[in-house]
Amino acid sequence: MTTNRTFTMIKPDAVANGHAGKILDHITAAGFKVIALKYTRLSDEQAGLFYDIHRQRPFFNDLVSFMTSGPIYAAILEKENAVEDFRKIIGATDPQKADPGTIRNLYAKSIDANAIHGSDSDENAAIEGNFFFSMLERF
Repeated sequence: MTTNRTFTMIKPDAVANGHAGKILDHITAAGFKVIALKYTRLSDEQAGLFYDIHRQRPFFNDLVSFMTSGPIYAAILEKENAVEDFRKIIGATDPQKADPGTIRNLYAKSIDANAIHGSDSDENAAIEGNFFFSMLERF
């Protein structure tokens, strides 16, 4: 089922480097409406739950450590064809392979410190959005 919503997180590296505002501007300039937005810091437990799908992978502990290293911005975004269009504007996970002008090309430093998360499916967008936001926090 295709929806018009996706989920994103501006990761600790981009927040620490002062890029959060520019990234949010990039997102809204691309036609996305912010439905919910939260500035928060994940605990080890929260990051572990959010990334549970990767628990058995060798990078899991490093991922949790990175995602708890500083505050993040979590957001639910709305636009027609939201998941696919958002994946296009954030670019490839490896910023060296990201198309020019994409968020990761502009603001990410490495494949690990890649500035932003974007849901990879409508199903995961709903799951991830529900992880961070109650229905009362969506507008």
